[in-house]
Amino acid sequence: MKPLTSTSSVLFAGLWGAVLPITAQVNVTQEHNHLSRDGLYIDSRFTRSAAANVRRDLNFNGTISGNVYAQPLYIEGGPSGRARVIVVTESNNVYALDAVTGTVIWQRHVGAPVTSGLPCGNITPLGITGTPVVHLASRSLFFDAMINGPTTKRHFIYSLNVDTGAINPGWPVNVNATARYNGMTFTSLIQNQRAAFGLVNGVVYVPYSSHRGDCGTFHGWVVGVPVNNPASVRAWATTAIGGGIWGHGGVASDGTNMFVITGNTFNTGGNWGGGEAIIRLRTGPIFSGNPTDYWAPTNWLSLDNGDTDLGGCGAVLINVPGATPSQLVLALGKDGKAYLLNRNNLGGITAPVAFANVANSVRGQSAATYRTSQGTYFVFRNGSSAVSAYRITATTPPRIIPAWTKSQNGQGSPWVTTTDGTNNAIVWVVGAEGDQRLHGYNGDTGAVVYAGGGPNELMTNTRRWNTGIVARGRIYFAASNKVYAFAVP
Repeated sequence: MKPLTSTSSVLFAGLWGAVLPITAQVNVTQEHNHLSRDGLYIDSRFTRSAAANVRRDLNFNGTISGNVYAQPLYIEGGPSGRARVIVVTESNNVYALDAVTGTVIWQRHVGAPVTSGLPCGNITPLGITGTPVVHLASRSLFFDAMINGPTTKRHFIYSLNVDTGAINPGWPVNVNATARYNGMTFTSLIQNQRAAFGLVNGVVYVPYSSHRGDCGTFHGWVVGVPVNNPASVRAWATTAIGGGIWGHGGVASDGTNMFVITGNTFNTGGNWGGGEAIIRLRTGPIFSGNPTDYWAPTNWLSLDNGDTDLGGCGAVLINVPGATPSQLVLALGKDGKAYLLNRNNLGGITAPVAFANVANSVRGQSAATYRTSQGTYFVFRNGSSAVSAYRITATTPPRIIPAWTKSQNGQGSPWVTTTDGTNNAIVWVVGAEGDQRLHGYNGDTGAVVYAGGGPNELMTNTRRWNTGIVARGRIYFAASNKVYAFAVP
């Protein structure tokens, strides 16, 4: 195939719109596509037979600058009519790339990233880490950037116009100056923003953990900023030291309440203080403290003492028709267990609705969930050498049973395509920091659908726990200094 010229790119984009009408817009505005964090994409082009022939689009440029730990986003519409892929980097660069050609539509650098002076950590430079979110009604992009000032280091929450890259009026929000909870003040030096943003009913929710090494008296924080009133900041934090929100999936929501999962806490004296838990937050964020709004395993103190975070993965909301309860939330921990809870009544410190030993350890990633004629599944990266799927039974109570496991080298987080919501389910995952290839598996059996391609499909500088997105018959995956595009024939 010869390279696309500017003229042929426009023609191709026009044909793309003719095949898929402009009224049928596709937007990927957040981590794993939906507030539930299901990671499910519906695209009729991704039949299993077509997916076997996926190839990287070598005409897609995708050149950016900086390390990428966040999922890309995909936004259509706007004055130019050009779909764009939004990518953020640890160099504090934000890009809007043409979704067809991969060329830069706009770029914004928001400040110097932090390169030294942190008490601990494993990300250098440290700039934008967590996956942003887009508010389509205002065409606004929201993200957190760690900025290295002349004497201080600060987390700032930014809002950019997604069409132009301009900083919106009233932004950024200085988290140090605005986030307060229960007598505690947010301290940027010991907090890190790793997990994905949530956007629920006009409020942006930003979760925080610590740097790797658990240094300082950090807390798990969720900061809420209204889209239309950034001066009105509210926050919640764990009362105990620690309890960071680490999982890539970040804030999940049922459309009303927010769900986050916290890690281990320190020096509690045996008194639970918000760690090792699923936390349900009301609008604000507000935490009631009632047992209906949190769950921690009965061995939470043992998990604390072993640095065995319950929050190895972000919360995933799963509905299982026929099960009682049927509206569930999934947690996957560093203890190697999967836990299911009734998300309408979490229950406090008690036994879960269901649990199973599923792995040696789950840490830092996103899981995905999907439903086929065979049942309801969740799937996750099982260590650095396998991808595992489990089925949730439609029983009272539901149970977790093994479905399939496939050996595959890498640490990327999975996502799923179906052609109509249930058929042709394919689990996709990149061997990030491993074989650096895209892989696809039959969602019911684990049989290989796409085996990684040839020499042209090999990626470089992929980062652990990253996940891809799907739009208009294409898969996009962001690696350091490069965004890759793959397409069905």
